Amino acid sequence: MFSGFVINPPVFFGAIIIIAVFLLIGVVVPDQAADIFSALQAGILGNFGWLYLLSVGIFLAAVLLFSLGRFGSLKLGPDDATPDFKYLSWIAMLFAAGMGIGLMFYAVGEPMTHFYAPPTAEPGSIAAMRESMAVTFFHWGIHAWAIYAVVGLSLAYFGYRYNLPLTIRSGLYPLLKSRINGPIGHAVDIFAIVGTMFGIATSLGLGVNQINAGLNYLIGVPIGPQVQVPLIAIITALATVSVVTGLDKGVRILSETNLVVAVLLMVFVLLVGPTADLFRDFVQNIGLYLDTLLLRTFNIYAYEPTPWVDGWTLFYWAWWISWSPFVGMFIARISRGRTVREFIVAVLFIPAGFTFFWMTVFGNTAMFVDTGVAAGELGTAVANDVAVGLFQFFTYLPLPAVTSTLAVILVAVFFITSSDSGSLVVDTIAAGGETETSTAQRIFWCVMEGVVAAGLLLAGGLGALQSATIASALPFTFVMLALVWSLYVGMRADLAQQDAQAASPHSGPAHPASGLTWQRRLALMLKAPTLKEVRAFIGGDAKAALEQVRDELAKRGWNANLEEDEAAGTIALVAPSEGVRNFVYGLQSSEQRLAAFTAFEASRPEVRHEARTYFSDGSKGYDVMGMTREQLIADVLVQFERYLALVQMPASQLVTAAPEHSVETN
Repeated sequence: MFSGFVINPPVFFGAIIIIAVFLLIGVVVPDQAADIFSALQAGILGNFGWLYLLSVGIFLAAVLLFSLGRFGSLKLGPDDATPDFKYLSWIAMLFAAGMGIGLMFYAVGEPMTHFYAPPTAEPGSIAAMRESMAVTFFHWGIHAWAIYAVVGLSLAYFGYRYNLPLTIRSGLYPLLKSRINGPIGHAVDIFAIVGTMFGIATSLGLGVNQINAGLNYLIGVPIGPQVQVPLIAIITALATVSVVTGLDKGVRILSETNLVVAVLLMVFVLLVGPTADLFRDFVQNIGLYLDTLLLRTFNIYAYEPTPWVDGWTLFYWAWWISWSPFVGMFIARISRGRTVREFIVAVLFIPAGFTFFWMTVFGNTAMFVDTGVAAGELGTAVANDVAVGLFQFFTYLPLPAVTSTLAVILVAVFFITSSDSGSLVVDTIAAGGETETSTAQRIFWCVMEGVVAAGLLLAGGLGALQSATIASALPFTFVMLALVWSLYVGMRADLAQQDAQAASPHSGPAHPASGLTWQRRLALMLKAPTLKEVRAFIGGDAKAALEQVRDELAKRGWNANLEEDEAAGTIALVAPSEGVRNFVYGLQSSEQRLAAFTAFEASRPEVRHEARTYFSDGSKGYDVMGMTREQLIADVLVQFERYLALVQMPASQLVTAAPEHSVETN
């Protein structure tokens, strides 16, 4: 069945077995499943609830510290890496990452629930209203995004700077070195897959509950598993169609449209609700959130035990931890070339800021409605079923049929895109970081997500989903704590290497060892080389110079070779080394856009072509176009001396032992 799959067998089959065990419990002993899952949840929270709370506090403190000082200036990629996306586009994608099924499900449900059942305040009071929004902000604020930031930063930093595969195990490279490819690495990726599967299944379960509630409101469809399971099947089938037909562009457009519709829905509620009050509430809510931030971070109600913290805060922390490989992979993929500081500040505060405003608009409007025209009926409806809260809320606003229909469509599209994207992330981890896998693999994981969501709903409803999430998040919590320490070790080694380079006369940044004659410099200023001329230079004088160095290295016991790609216009002298990055001195044809001084020139952009160096650390170096053979040989020797000095430095060993960066042609 799996013969055509590109997989890491221990990870793939290990994850399948663990997932199957949870599903078999629901199938084999359906009557006892709810009790089993409840007992599992109670045992974990009773013994390890403190660990979830403490760990999330550590994650937040760690990422804030990483953003400060010299750590914050490190690039997610080689030192000269440039961002893959413009700043505004990147911000927009982070903004989109903050949207999903959860915000639709809990936008009204959570504030209203806390309003009538607050942790400490008198239910239904003004104090309860304030506490409700402070707690909601706490659950959806920077703590959640600190969890995502730890995983995303680990993937991006070790993936782009150390050139390791985009898998969770790569984040433990500073601690395990080559052992990341052994049993410990397999276990880490298994935990990541299992956690992600149950995290996504929880979101899908919430989504299908809300769709069911919306259809009940709109057309009277009954609420129950007999409707929810077929809904999961239908929407999973739609996600599978997008995988099979390669409708990535269509799904992306659909997702972007969905985001716009969600924002318009929020704006509609803002305008028809108590608009001026909502802006005042938003400011106050921010203040309440900040005022109680430190206490809530570590408040497990140790002296006044309450099931409230288990059902809300600890569940959320487990849910976010389960989701972290999914969201972390997304934000890592779009963040290459950013600094650590840019990454952390943007990831922590941009999605959280939007979420805060979203929750204020829906939550405060809901409480305004409930204490006014609804006369408590909205609170009663939410208490009976959180999933119906949003649709009951819309009945008190203009155009309820339209807004409810839009809400159902929004949740359905979020469902489809989460399933499609989630299958990609899980598939990447199961394939050992390989992104070019078969369509059948994506289909397999897409179907598996639907099966897990349906199975857990049948086994115990939302309670079973919560229990599975909390259980699967426990081992990954330990992995994340290790990722934090590993990031610190990796960044410290990175800075130590930079310090060692600066102190060594042979290991400064790459620069031409031999300059051009003033006559040649003038000639290059007056006439920009063409692509043909650059490639002729690379295939002529440059190749001859590299061949001379190769031959001389061979005489002295170094098994060096030339790697040439005429189609790409690249050539490289490669000297393999045991246990460290190979010495690479490469040349590629590169183009640089010339400055335009008039509107006419801007409409017809001119470029100059260069023969630009690149090295094993991913930096592209400098232009050597016009150098003589002797000058090029001298340049190669300087870079070889620099390389030998770096690999022999104890401070550089962690970085220099990482895989080489591949050349990026442009």
